[in-house]
Amino acid sequence: MNETFKALSDANRRQILRLLRQGDLTAGEIAEHFSMSKPSLSHHLNILKQAHLVLRERKGQHVLYSLNTTVLQEVMSWFLELTDEYNRDEGALK
Repeated sequence: MNETFKALSDANRRQILRLLRQGDLTAGEIAEHFSMSKPSLSHHLNILKQAHLVLRERKGQHVLYSLNTTVLQEVMSWFLELTDEYNRDEGALK
């Protein structure tokens, strides 16, 4: 989970996830939305891949990136549990 939060801490990586929410994209298609070097984009994509937030699949000469919704669902569940626990604790304090 630590890798996931590290990956989500960067605005560029969050923007990549927003783009992939709309559908699968190649690295070149993702790059069109940023003014960064290809090595920088590759670095961000690798961090997202290591955090299991994106999946990478080779299709012929292209590499296609897609959102790994399973991990995002796990993160959202964790946040909801945390919020629920916080709300219960706040209610107990009142």
